Amino acid sequence: MSTRRFWQIVLALALLWGATHWWHTRTLHHAPGVLAAEAPEQVDLDRPVQLQRGTVTLTTRAHFEITARVLSREDYRFDDGADLAPTDLALGWGRMSDSAVLEHIRISQSGRFYYWQVSEFPIPRREIEMSSANMHLIPADAGVRALLARVRPGQVVHMEGFLVDARRGDGWSWRSSLTRNDTGNGACELVFVESIDTAP
Repeated sequence: MSTRRFWQIVLALALLWGATHWWHTRTLHHAPGVLAAEAPEQVDLDRPVQLQRGTVTLTTRAHFEITARVLSREDYRFDDGADLAPTDLALGWGRMSDSAVLEHIRISQSGRFYYWQVSEFPIPRREIEMSSANMHLIPADAGVRALLARVRPGQVVHMEGFLVDARRGDGWSWRSSLTRNDTGNGACELVFVESIDTAP
């Protein structure tokens, strides 16, 4: 096989992979209307339980349940938390799940943070802050990991599990937010996901 033919095949395979990846991760679009009306439910635990994930110890802080629209997703492979929590989802509920609102908000993720920008506020700033969040997701098993890998922006997801803190023997740690009222550094939830369901 000639070098030229080899690189033609490599390019064709790369384009095929790219097209397939785009198809499976493309954003779903919805008509105006609230898709996930209720705020997340949280029950703080009086007696935390420790779970072991390789060299990382997880301490459960609260039982957590959420139904929300996926505003954005970002996958991580190389940071300290990538093996534990390979995916972050930016999630919105209440009016932050309404296409009529979201069309006025530019949303992105990077470096384990979720960012939004507006030219004019479609709803009050504080409502945006309290009705959306970036969540670091720890799949409880291979089945949850596989389901999480197929989640697309625009979908409505229902997840149940626990808010957890993570600690490793070398001193590395990761703490979960325990409120939806905070913003900035430390405001993300670290969620041990025991089950996940999706809707279009």
